[in-house]
Amino acid sequence: MKLTQSKKNPARYNIAQFDKSVPRPDQAPADTGLEVAFAGRSNAGKSSALNRLTCQKSLARISKTPGRTQHLVFFRLDDERRLVDLPGYGFAKVPEKVKREWGIQLEKYLQERQSLQGLILLMDVRHPLTEFDQQMLEWSMHANMPVHILLTKADKLKRGAAQNALLKVKRDLADLANVSVQLFSSLKGTGLEEAQAVLDQWLDFPPQK
Repeated sequence: MKLTQSKKNPARYNIAQFDKSVPRPDQAPADTGLEVAFAGRSNAGKSSALNRLTCQKSLARISKTPGRTQHLVFFRLDDERRLVDLPGYGFAKVPEKVKREWGIQLEKYLQERQSLQGLILLMDVRHPLTEFDQQMLEWSMHANMPVHILLTKADKLKRGAAQNALLKVKRDLADLANVSVQLFSSLKGTGLEEAQAVLDQWLDFPPQK
């Protein structure tokens, strides 16, 4: 089922379809073309954001139990472009050994995947820049990977409080290159077009007419 598109919402994303789910980066689709990965804590609303960005209600699975995504899940846009749902980090009810192994695999993916053009990092606007978020930023900076942060669940705060949270995160990350930040709400569609514009750039889509 499709979500209602905004007037400027590119139809190029609502054709996304499941391609492959793998437990390790070395089992991923061929490292060609262009892809953008999505990462975030288990309760940051990553699946909801992916569904809103692609105007689909069930492309990415949404569970009442955070951390159900424990594979790299690839979604195909066309022959040359993909979106990738990375495992929710900080997920509960998973053995520490598994968490450590996933940390190794995520770092390896960020540093070695040639087709990866950028990382969409999702943070709950009420609880940004956790230890896990900062670890992902550190890995990304080490890999010279552009990062665009979605401060999700912006509808949970009043407009002024949300703007203050946005400004604080921007100040905290001012010294980092190739990092941008915006507010986002999967429920209300806040920031949808801004986020899709970043995807357009990274995936080398032509401008919309």
